[in-house]
Amino acid sequence: MYRLAVEAQVILEGTKIGDSIAVNGVCLTAVMINRPIITFEVMAETAQITTLGRIRVSDKVNLERSLKMGDRVSGHFVLGHVDCESVIRTKGYVGENLSFEIAIRQEFAGYVILKGSIAVDGISLTVSQKKANAVVVYIIPHTLKNTTLGFKGPSDKVNIEFDILAKRNSG
Repeated sequence: MYRLAVEAQVILEGTKIGDSIAVNGVCLTAVMINRPIITFEVMAETAQITTLGRIRVSDKVNLERSLKMGDRVSGHFVLGHVDCESVIRTKGYVGENLSFEIAIRQEFAGYVILKGSIAVDGISLTVSQKKANAVVVYIIPHTLKNTTLGFKGPSDKVNIEFDILAKRNSG
């Protein structure tokens, strides 16, 4: 196990020790808060099967608080339980829309549903195309501006969480 310390701002409002926060889509528990730093403990298995084991000091990460019971649901269901690590194959524009093609291992192909959701580093996106061993997602300007996707490109590794409803229906 090791500790991961992240400099944060907005996410710290109302956050307390013991709260769950997704870091690049991986649900972690806040164990120390010393503004502007929030610290998490990362299990060895988590570091091995996600991108968290390779985070460097200067890397930017996506942070998201967990949903509280009774809150309005405004998007896809994402649990912070990463299914696998994957790699971005291509990044480019189709017209004015930024798209990513992301490799999907065959064993997870059944969890991909056209127009369903997929979380990429914790960012819930809609599957625009389902290809053999890959998905294509499009990124709206708001998402590009407010997440780390603008810093990602071909060959970069990302954490993938498949739609919980797709997983439920497949097995």
